Amino acid sequence: MAKLSLFDRRRRRVRTALRARASGKPRLSVHRSGKHIYAQVIDDAAGKTLAAASTLDKDLRGSGGANTDAATKVGQTLAERAKAAGVDRVVFDRGGFLFHGRVKALADAAREGGLEF
Repeated sequence: MAKLSLFDRRRRRVRTALRARASGKPRLSVHRSGKHIYAQVIDDAAGKTLAAASTLDKDLRGSGGANTDAATKVGQTLAERAKAAGVDRVVFDRGGFLFHGRVKALADAAREGGLEF
């Protein structure tokens, strides 16, 4: 078995904890790269994405993607789209990313937009 990176170990640990307390709620998954941030609400039971937003979207593209302001806009947009899809409670999947900076900004904006987690 290959040795896992610290990032992969964190990701597995987070996903295992999420499965234990998800109880049928969709998962708000976050991915950040050096230039952009992506978020989607996923129904794991059906294997479908219910809502998604990223800094690559046309209405969010102009402000740059690698800062907390852009992450806040993505969180607000995702909350609006999730509410439109009938989702109000999710579990937050930060993946292997630490909960600070852009990831925290996105989560706080999604909470302010009406998502509960």
